[in-house]
Amino acid sequence: MKRYDLRHLKDDFEPRMKEILLNEHPAKESAIFLFEIGDFTPIQRSADLVKECGYELYNSLKFNEVDWTIVCKKEN
Repeated sequence: MKRYDLRHLKDDFEPRMKEILLNEHPAKESAIFLFEIGDFTPIQRSADLVKECGYELYNSLKFNEVDWTIVCKKEN
């Protein structure tokens, strides 16, 4: 299990998240992403990105007042 803190990227976290999922994160290991949500639109976009990259979304929840956490894993 590896955690990636993307909160410093503010609303521009998706390109980095995609890069991690496609090129850096090992298959069969859970990934935990933290990012800022602002107006909640990044939540659906992040779930769509996880699916697009071939991962299964295990959990998606509000971490505190401004941050969101998702957990995903690629089985194959």
